[in-house]
Parts: sequence; C-alpha cells; structure tokens
Amino acid sequence: MKHLAALNKYFVKYKWRFLLGMLFTAISIVFSVFQPILVRQIFDLLEENLKNYRMISDTGLKGAFRSGFSQTLTFYGVSILGLALLSGFFMFLQRQTLIVMSRHIEYDLKNAIYKQYQRLDLNFFKMNRTGDLMSRITEDVSRVRMYVGPALMYATRTVIMMVIIIWLMWNVNPVLTLYTLSPLPLLAITIYFVNRVIHKKSERIQAQLSNITSIAQENYSGIRVIKSYVQEEPSAVHFEEASETYKHSSISLAKTDALYQPAMALMIGLSVILTIFTGGMQVIHGNITIGNLAEFVLYVNMLTFPFFSIGWVASMIQRAAASQQRINEFLDIRPEIRDAANAKEQTLTGEVHFNNVSFTYPHTGIRALQNLELKISAGQKIAVIGRTGSGKSTLAQLLIRMYDPQEGQVKVDGEDVRELKLHSLRNQISYVPQDVFLFSDTISNNIRFGEPQAGEEDVRQAARQASVEKDILQFPEGFGTVVGERGVTLSGGQKQRVSIARALIRNPNILVFDDCLSAVDARTEKEIIGNLYAYLKDKTAIIITHRIFSLFAFDRIIVLDEGRMVESGTHEELLLLNGYYAELYARQQTGEEESVNES
Repeated sequence: MKHLAALNKYFVKYKWRFLLGMLFTAISIVFSVFQPILVRQIFDLLEENLKNYRMISDTGLKGAFRSGFSQTLTFYGVSILGLALLSGFFMFLQRQTLIVMSRHIEYDLKNAIYKQYQRLDLNFFKMNRTGDLMSRITEDVSRVRMYVGPALMYATRTVIMMVIIIWLMWNVNPVLTLYTLSPLPLLAITIYFVNRVIHKKSERIQAQLSNITSIAQENYSGIRVIKSYVQEEPSAVHFEEASETYKHSSISLAKTDALYQPAMALMIGLSVILTIFTGGMQVIHGNITIGNLAEFVLYVNMLTFPFFSIGWVASMIQRAAASQQRINEFLDIRPEIRDAANAKEQTLTGEVHFNNVSFTYPHTGIRALQNLELKISAGQKIAVIGRTGSGKSTLAQLLIRMYDPQEGQVKVDGEDVRELKLHSLRNQISYVPQDVFLFSDTISNNIRFGEPQAGEEDVRQAARQASVEKDILQFPEGFGTVVGERGVTLSGGQKQRVSIARALIRNPNILVFDDCLSAVDARTEKEIIGNLYAYLKDKTAIIITHRIFSLFAFDRIIVLDEGRMVESGTHEELLLLNGYYAELYARQQTGEEESVNES
C-alpha cells in the first residue's frame, strides 16, 4: 500500500474535484438512508390506523378515514420516490467528479511515465524490453486508474454508508444492531487473508503480461525474419507457452477472487436471518415496532452492496498497489546522463576535442575506446575508419552524450559536454545513426522531424542534397507518401538518404554520419558525396564509414582498432604507411574493378 502514496500529489492537484466528489457521495447516501425511515413510519402508521379503521368500520366516518389515509400513503410514496431521484442525481454528480478525476490522473500519470522514458539514457533501454515498457504505461496505469476512480469512489461510499446506517441502527436498538453486525469480524479476517494472496498473484500476473507483450512486440517487429526462416510455428508455440502461463495465473487469481462473493453472500444472509429472528423477538417483547424491523431489513439490504464491494475494492487496491510498484521502479530511476547543476547553453562553432577518452559499456563490460586523443578544428572534415567493434560508433555517441566516458573528456569549443545543457548540445549537432529509423508518417514529416518549423521548400532542398528527391517524386503521393512502420515502404538506400535529409535540414555547425551510405549504390554514393562536399564547406563533419571515399577531400582520416587510434593522416599519407588503411583501399579498388568488369 505504501507504493500508492506516490499518487497523493495528484489528489492534491485535483483536490476540488476530490472534495466535491466526497460531498456528493455523502449527500447521495443521506437521501438513500432516509427512505427506510419513511418505510418504518408507513408501517407504524399502518399498524396504528388499522386498529382505528376496525373501530369505525361500521360508522359513517369510514370513507373519510380511507380517503385521508390514502393521501398520507401517497405523500409517503412520493417522498420516497423524490428521495430516490435526489439520491440518483447526486450519485451522477459523484461519478462526474471522482471518475472524471481518475481520467485526469490517468492522463497525467501516462505523461509522467512517457516523459521519464524520454529522460532515461540508452543504457536503460538496453536493459529493459520494449514490451515491458509498453505494459507499464498501459496495463499498469489502467489498474492504477481503477484505484483512483472506482475503487476510491466505492470505498468512500461504503465507509460513509456503513457509518450512517450503523449509527441509525444503533439509535433504534443497540442489541439488534450487534446481532445484525456480528458476522463482520469474520468477514474482515477473510478479506485480510485473501487480499495478501491477491497482491502476490497480481504482481506475478503483471510481470507475465509484460513478458507476453514483449514477445508479441519482438515478433511483430521481426516478422520478416520469422517468415524468411519459416519460424512461424516455433514463434507461435513460444507465444502460446507464455500465454498458457499467464492463463493459469489469471485463473488462479480468479478462483481467489471467487471466494469473496460466496463469503459476502453468506455473511449478509446470516445478517438477514439474525435480523428477522432477533427483531421478531424484540417486536414480541414490545421493544421495537414492526416498522423498526422493516427498517432494519432495508438497512441490511442497503449494506449488501457495500459488503460485496469491500472484496472488489480491496482486490482493485491490491492490484493497483502491485502496478504502482512497477511504475515507481521506473519513475524513481535517475538518468545517468542529465544536465549538471550549473549546465549552460552555448552556441557551438564546431571545434571538437576527445581528450584521452576511455569508455567501457556498462551493460556488457566491452571496452570500446582506450585513451583516444583526437582534435578537430572548426570546419574540418574527418573520416573515421575501422573494423566492426573498433569503437567508431561509440565516438559519435559520446559526442552527443548518449553516454559519458569513464575517463577523459569530450569537449566542444573548449567546454566539456557534461557542462553544456543536453538540449542545447544535441540541438546543435546533427547525427545520422547507423541503425536508420523512420516513423510511420509521411516522408515530408520524417525529414521535417529534424526541424519541425521547416517549410516545404526546405524539405525539398534537404531531400535534394541527400539525392533522394527524385526517388520520392516517383511515388504517387510524392512527399506525402506514408512510409509505414520503420519505413518499410522504402528500400534500405532510400531510408538512409531520408535519414541524411533529416539531419541536413537542421543546418547545424557539427554533423556526424555513422556509416549511413552502406545501402546505396556507387553512382548514388558519388552524387551524395558531391552534394555533401558543397553543403559541408564551412561545417565540422565526422563521417564514420567502412568504405573509403577517395573523392571526398578529408582534412584528416583516422583509423581505429580495438578502441585505439592506430593510424592518422590524409589519404595520401595513409597510403604511404602501407597499413590497414592501404590494405582496405586496395581491396576496395579491386572490388570496384571486378564490379565494372562483370557489368
């Protein structure tokens, strides 16, 4: 239950809705409990007036007496109906305040979780599965909403109703009240033990639901791989096994929940029997009237739903506590990559310095960079070449602070990037990642994602510079073409070029291209390089690649191997060294000649 304390700030935020909801609940209950009082008065009137009616049944007053008594009964009937309508009206207002409040809290909580996901660093997402993250922002939040809405509403209604009704019953006859309520202690013990079981099972079920969501999400994302390797059946079996586990756990919880209703029905039935038997004895002894007995029976019936709702509400609260605990686990995480207390904004010109930088990935222990010393002047064009796993992409991710180095400093314009505001730093560096990702939106909006305020001509210009405009215009919808999830409509080369256009439209002073031309043909590659050479004239550019762009006049080329810089210089200087770069260039030239001959 302590985990639900995190929601108190939302109750404070919507305190007026909450307080009005409590008021409307109390008023609705007051109008409800007055109805048995009127019924008691009717029964007592009937008992008294039947004697009088028998006494005057043979006189001329019979008709007048019957007419007057009918008017009295009509008045009581209309009063009971009026009270029922008023009770229903305030019950409507109660739902309009408390349930609407719960929807507002649900909205705020989902936004809070989403913003937290946005703040957390890459290491968090490598350690957690996407399906689990989705489950916490959907299923868990929905269960929490059931607590702040229906569970809170019915719990409040139950407490107020029980207090008022028990107080009214006690004022009528304390002995009969004690007999009527005697099954309650046994009911409380049952609820306590069953709730403990429900809480444990709810936690397990939510974890299993997250697992199912993760499996489904991975299978949907990798459906082309599954179909290519004819793994539909094994994938279905894997999902079925996870679903079977979830089903058994859910059935087990449902069986536990099923204990509530019979227990409630038994206790309430016992209360009714005790009320009628004990109340009948009290009537015989003249301690109460028949009207009091009828009033008690109605009160017991009115307590039926509150008693039933105790179990239901307790179950919802336990499930919400389990879900909120899972949510708090994420909300309480402080991102490792965040603004320093004295972080500042600064306009970047493009000077970059990796000062003796070493970095090891925390989730794998792989040492990616070792004592890297690299200075890039503003406006220089640098190529970074190396084998797979040599630390090329890590260099780019450290520059935009996806990670922080364990040793050394990454500086931009002489300032440690950890001293700059994250938003300012990343907003002034365009990064084209190796793993191209496009959103399920139009091509135009995917390019404009880098600069939401850009006009249509800016979008076309960026596409032109990335050599993708002609391809886009061949689609029936042109720039309005929806590319589908992860850009499935486009080829690999087209996705890469759209991603490049997204970086170029921002017009930053620093650009980082991480092996972003691997899926384009040689002709398109030359066209893109020609466009980039003109575009990057006064900008700092770091181009990470497996290929050698001999047509691009780099100011400097560095070669990485096992996280260390093993070669550095211009194209001609590296060829004279006759090392890894010269070997790669020779293999590439041989491959291009063979490709031409085959053509």
